[in-house]
Amino acid sequence: MTITEMLSQSLILTLLGMGVVFSFLIIMIIFISLNSKLIKLLKLDREENTANTAAPAQGVNGTNTAVIAAIAAAVREKQNS
Repeated sequence: MTITEMLSQSLILTLLGMGVVFSFLIIMIIFISLNSKLIKLLKLDREENTANTAAPAQGVNGTNTAVIAAIAAAVREKQNS
């Protein structure tokens, strides 16, 4: 097998591989688009508001004050012992 034949076969294999990958990507894009339209059509993208869920206490920067209090208590306990 000459170098020219090997290069032509490698080129064909490369083009076939790239073709398979790109066709899979196109199929995946089409499937995701159709899935998105189906979800919007069935109105499954709406979140239901539940009054039972209580949000944790948040500080100024969105930090959880209960976690900060627990850390401070653990540090104080460690310093006292």
